[in-house]
Amino acid sequence: MKKIIITFLLPLCAFTAMSQTKKTTTAAKKVTPVKTAVKAGTQPIFKSNLDSASYALGAKMASGMKQDGLTLLNYDLLVRGFKDAFAGSAFSIPEEKFKQAIGDLFNKVTQQKYAPAIAEGKSFLEKNKTQTGVQTTPSGLQYLVLTKGTGIKPAASDTVLVHYKGTLLNGTEFDSSYKRDQPLSLPLNNVIPGWTEGVQLMSTGSKYKFFIPYNLAYGEGGQGEIPPYSTLVFEIELLKVNGK
Repeated sequence: MKKIIITFLLPLCAFTAMSQTKKTTTAAKKVTPVKTAVKAGTQPIFKSNLDSASYALGAKMASGMKQDGLTLLNYDLLVRGFKDAFAGSAFSIPEEKFKQAIGDLFNKVTQQKYAPAIAEGKSFLEKNKTQTGVQTTPSGLQYLVLTKGTGIKPAASDTVLVHYKGTLLNGTEFDSSYKRDQPLSLPLNNVIPGWTEGVQLMSTGSKYKFFIPYNLAYGEGGQGEIPPYSTLVFEIELLKVNGK
């Protein structure tokens, strides 16, 4: 979240500079101020390096934010917030609410950007749960028993030894202990929720196929080669329960 806040705050400087430039240009032309004071195509006047740097900062940072899906801000309040901060004035909303407000905005932007992935995952899970042998837990986790073991089942506090393969819905493989020819030992309370819940369903010697919705996987942030809001498919083989 700190990174998001920094990324968000940097463009504020640029937008402030741009707003001031717009006001200057508008006043010179005696145009009644509106939200977009400078008409499209009107060139701002750069009188110093500060002006040029301010514009460059605004253009570059706004382009990056637009690429991330943020395409609209309330520019009046953006400038007001900057002026209040530089003037040392009291903020209009409690400072402790800044983090939540910015976080909610970027979460909404991310959801809009990855709406196709969210829809794809939802559609896949809806169809998949009707497939023969597929079972669904109350959390939304789906699984298919490939091989039924006869050993003990682990608890969430246990460390287990597993072989596994993970893929995206399009079949792209992002990780495999089989390819490394080396099983992985891991604590079940330190993995994604879909693993924590799913592996506890398995008896030692079992091999299951899990279909994990994004909220039980890497959520809105993604991880490495895994994009945000990805529904994941894992084949997991429980080799051993090592205990706590």
